[in-house]
Amino acid sequence: MRMNFSSRSCERELMDDPNLDSLLLQEVYADINMVNKVLKGFYLSLRAINSIIEDNHQNSYTILDMGCGDGAMLREVASYFKGRSFDLNLIGIDLNSRSIQLAKENSKEYPNIRFLEQDILALEPNKLQCDILLCTLTMHHFDSEKIPIFLNQFVKLSRLGVVINDLHRSKVSYYLYKLFSLIFMKTKIAKHDGLVSIKSAFTKMDLVAFSINLPNLEHHISWRWAFRYLWIIRVKE
Repeated sequence: MRMNFSSRSCERELMDDPNLDSLLLQEVYADINMVNKVLKGFYLSLRAINSIIEDNHQNSYTILDMGCGDGAMLREVASYFKGRSFDLNLIGIDLNSRSIQLAKENSKEYPNIRFLEQDILALEPNKLQCDILLCTLTMHHFDSEKIPIFLNQFVKLSRLGVVINDLHRSKVSYYLYKLFSLIFMKTKIAKHDGLVSIKSAFTKMDLVAFSINLPNLEHHISWRWAFRYLWIIRVKE
C-alpha cells in the first residue's frame, strides 16, 4: 500500500488506550526511552533548556513537562542539571493515570520531581505557572484543530520559553524507523505506534503555520537528527 505523507494522519496510537495494561505500558515506555537515548532525542531538549537558562539567570526554575508519560524526560533533566548553582522544581503533567503512576514509581529517587494527572487543555494558567515548558513527542497526539489551543495554553503558562521536540513526517523517516524498530525494539505496540507517530507528525511548514498564530514571540524552528523538529518559543524582552 502506498503511503501518503502530504498531510497528517488522524490514526490513534495503541498506547493512548487508557485501559492498556500497566506492565505492558511500562515495556512500551522502555522501548520509547531507549530510542530517545540512542537517537539523542532527550539531549535536544536538554540543550534547549540549557540555552534558555543561560540567557535568564535565576536562583531557581520551575519546569513543566506536558504529556510526561513515565517521567523519563524529567529524570533526564534532573540528572543533567544536578549540582548546578540553581534549584529545579520539576512537574510532569499527563492525563493517563497509569502513566502518572509509573512516573511516580520510577522517580522516587528524585525529590524535586512531582506529577499531576490533568488534562493539558483544562489547565488554568494562573494556578500552574512555570519558567520553561517542555512538550516532547506529545504534540503529534493532537488533531491539528486542537494544537493552537494548547499552544496558547503553553505560552500563558511559561514565563521564559517553550521547548517543543517532535517528529518529522516524511517517507524516509517512516521506513528508517520501520527498519530500526525491527532490529532494536521489543514491543509490538512501540513498533506500531512509532509508525503512526511519524504519519501524525509535522513538516516545517506545519509548524511555521502554527507559529503565525503566536505573534509577538520569538520562534526558532530547526530540523535535528534523527528526524526531529526542535521548536523553541521565547518571550520577547
